[in-house]
Amino acid sequence: MEKKQFSLAHLTVIGCSPSEMIHIAARTGYDFVSIRLIPMGVEGEFKCLSQDKTMIRETRDALNSTGVKMLDLELARIMDDVLPETYLPAMEVAAELGASHVISSAWTRHHNEREFIVERYAEICDLAAPLGLTVDLEFPTFSSITTLKEATDIVRSADRPNSGILIDTLYLYFSGVCLDELESLPPEWLHFMHICDTEASLPATLDKIRHVARDDRKYIGEGRIDFDSILERMPVSIYSIELPNSARVKEYGYEEHARRCLLSAKKCFEHPEDKVSSTIS
Repeated sequence: MEKKQFSLAHLTVIGCSPSEMIHIAARTGYDFVSIRLIPMGVEGEFKCLSQDKTMIRETRDALNSTGVKMLDLELARIMDDVLPETYLPAMEVAAELGASHVISSAWTRHHNEREFIVERYAEICDLAAPLGLTVDLEFPTFSSITTLKEATDIVRSADRPNSGILIDTLYLYFSGVCLDELESLPPEWLHFMHICDTEASLPATLDKIRHVARDDRKYIGEGRIDFDSILERMPVSIYSIELPNSARVKEYGYEEHARRCLLSAKKCFEHPEDKVSSTIS
């Protein structure tokens, strides 16, 4: 059995620069970082730009000095008014920094939505392929693709050798995916996954879903998600902890929050009999 490895996702420590999050990851025991070099313009986001040579040099130095590796690049969104080639500079930098994957998701109101998403997703894959990057399609509950079946259809239709699907346990739970669906996915599509926990009750509106996704995720084992059943069906060994929670950050600070995220995952994944409580020491 492969050793489980963990990545610190940028959304978990959204206000940190890449070099800051790399040093936090190193001090708290992560193997990888997942860096958002393509900004989304959300509140509190550290503006990471691939053309910022000083920031890229600091990021490279931090990776080299700590031994932490870059896992993936965020976020090559499929949008009506953004051409895929605009993501190429960020992908080139990510490849130079050692990343293996690019995360993509769809946010469009195109009149021919499915075909448009397939076409744009295929274009992103084609841009990423010469750089040795896979493109892993995610299905956030408030995006244009909201189910695993829809994401599977897009990836299968695009038919690119470097394609993949990114499972996020939050969106898996929110979309009500039957976990047996995971077993039908080609293993070569599953490169890593996003993990976090959440409360049993589903948010009543899309605004509340967005709030949970961006600001109120729970430590692993603290909520409702059935990780044991998911892990049985997911042949991956790298888990990116995407767990933004402003209240926890305010209470503990970014570094201690990141440490507690990882501790909760290890307790749940490596020692399932020792589930995390709401107070992690």
